[in-house]
Amino acid sequence: CPEDGPDDACLMRNAGVAMQHVKSGGRNAFEFYSEKINTVSLERLLLETQLRRAIGRDELVLHYQPKVDLRSGRIIGAEALLRWQHPEHGLVPPGRFIPLAEESGLIVEIGEWVIDRACAQMAQWRAQQGEAVRVAVNVSRHGIVSGSLLRTTRDALLRHRIAPRQLVIELTESMLMDRVEVIAARLNLLRALGVILSIDDFGTGYSSMSYLKQFPVQELKIDRSFITGTPQDRTDTAIVRALVVLGHSLGMRVVAEGVETEAQRTALQALHCDSYQGFLCSPALPPQAFIARLQEINAAIVKTPAVPARAE
Repeated sequence: CPEDGPDDACLMRNAGVAMQHVKSGGRNAFEFYSEKINTVSLERLLLETQLRRAIGRDELVLHYQPKVDLRSGRIIGAEALLRWQHPEHGLVPPGRFIPLAEESGLIVEIGEWVIDRACAQMAQWRAQQGEAVRVAVNVSRHGIVSGSLLRTTRDALLRHRIAPRQLVIELTESMLMDRVEVIAARLNLLRALGVILSIDDFGTGYSSMSYLKQFPVQELKIDRSFITGTPQDRTDTAIVRALVVLGHSLGMRVVAEGVETEAQRTALQALHCDSYQGFLCSPALPPQAFIARLQEINAAIVKTPAVPARAE
């Protein structure tokens, strides 16, 4: 005092701002108050307020990144990726607002919206284009533990008359580290519903192998960090080969993330990976652009004798 505030109330308030700044960065640290921190805190508070309103104002949108079959080259599905079309700032990067949604608890409401919107979009494509597109959505850990995910998923499938096998629920390894028995029970109920369960970013966690044993997962997605060095880096290529063999041995489909070059695609074909996502095919696209891309690529592929699909 007076540098950080003229009175006790102001000093306490500014100390609280510094404390919240430390918490948002992962805790176990310290921070002195500054005007810069106060500005950042006010910006975060404003962004959180705007995010709460965004759901009701239809500012949230889903873009769809194609998932390509490595045997046929056909687009066989998509991953739904959340975007925020801010009225003033344009498209807000997910890395900026998703952590804020998780901290504020908004992630549950947003997650419910994503599942319903993805199912509604699948129904629209089916009605307008005759396309049955399998769509993957990312979910929050809270939705799994609380049981709300099961109810939300079941209601959305029924409301839009979507076959459960058309919906893929993607989980990250970090979601599965605590309360294993509770999460396993919830996932078994989802699996009984008929949806596909997938582990995203596989290979970056601490107990990857145990997840495959304990949870009813049908799809394994190899993290892009291993794809980047394939095929030039022998270690990355060996890891990808091992993960493909592991997944197939357990009856799972294997998806490679972040494929950007023809060399990577060719290597993944040789390693018998099932499908891939990445800029080599397309970035995430708005719904109409996605379906146009799907029809363009699939129509251009020369028909060849069908290769038996891997059991799911």
